[in-house]
Amino acid sequence: MINNSNTMKRLISIVALCVAVSATSWAQSGLGDLLGGKAGNTIGNVLSSIAGTVYTQPVTLDGNYNYNGVAVSATSTEGGILTNLAGTAVTSGIETKADEYLSKVGVRPGAMKFTFNAADNSFTVQVGSLSIPGTYKVGSGERTVNLTFGKSMQFLSMTGTLESSLSGARMLFTADKAMAFIKKLASMAGQSSSEVSGIAKLAEGYDNYRIGFKLSK
Repeated sequence: MINNSNTMKRLISIVALCVAVSATSWAQSGLGDLLGGKAGNTIGNVLSSIAGTVYTQPVTLDGNYNYNGVAVSATSTEGGILTNLAGTAVTSGIETKADEYLSKVGVRPGAMKFTFNAADNSFTVQVGSLSIPGTYKVGSGERTVNLTFGKSMQFLSMTGTLESSLSGARMLFTADKAMAFIKKLASMAGQSSSEVSGIAKLAEGYDNYRIGFKLSK
């Protein structure tokens, strides 16, 4: 029997995604200039805000999550309008290129997963034959997450945003922290960090560049 409630929620999520992508496109096209003055800028800002609401629900981390690819967020200021580019063609292009870089060091869908244990706040990142343990803490209304790794990662600690998505969740970190993790991972896998060094440059020209993981249960 079809669960009408779940079906409706999924339809609403899909509609929200379509609205967000359209809103971002309108904002970037200079809608504020078209409408003119403060009213135009206000409407443009509202549309930009809608684009940022696609991934806003809190996430309770527990259990197994599969890695589905790189997640990216960034903002752009054009014509005085702050636009959230998450979920747009801009970030999708960056994610595709970043996926290519990471595949060179074995980080790809099907080869990487996260296991979170809420009972003791421990987690494990599995990449191929590598098993990397650590502890985690969720805060700020289940919208932020801190990952603290053990000795194998030289006790790297990284705090980022935790967001729901249509398929599960996204964890996003500042580019410097994400790159520190990726480079250490490459070293542990016996790969050169130069293979992934270009990831940090993919969003040059954009603001608030954050990079992380798309996860699904």
